[in-house]
Amino acid sequence: MKRAIPVFVLTVAGLIPVWRYHPSTGTVETAQPAATPATVPSSSAASFSASSSKVVPGTAVSTTKGVFQVEVTFRGDRIASVRMLQAPHHPQTRWAVPELVAETLKAQSAHIDSVSGATITSQGYRESLQAALDAKGS
Repeated sequence: MKRAIPVFVLTVAGLIPVWRYHPSTGTVETAQPAATPATVPSSSAASFSASSSKVVPGTAVSTTKGVFQVEVTFRGDRIASVRMLQAPHHPQTRWAVPELVAETLKAQSAHIDSVSGATITSQGYRESLQAALDAKGS
């Protein structure tokens, strides 16, 4: 009997996190850009016209975490901004995507490093980004 009370208390204490756990609800389409567009110096801003901007969506990439899809805005041959059209509702995605977008703008390609702790997010992002880059070329 002396062991029954501590065992019961510890069992309930161990089950509380399980009861409170809320899995993600799937993909969430976002209407806001994941990052601000790359800044262009004002002297060269006049050289870009609205007609030289091209917006290309990437393909929707299904991963074990959910669906990823990006939209890339090009100014000339340069990547001006990247926006998430679809992304899973996971904490890793929320903090990894801004880092991935910043690396994309810096590298100007899909050859970017994965974010530590968000490998699946990084892979889905890169695949959709590469599809948008390929679509822009054709």
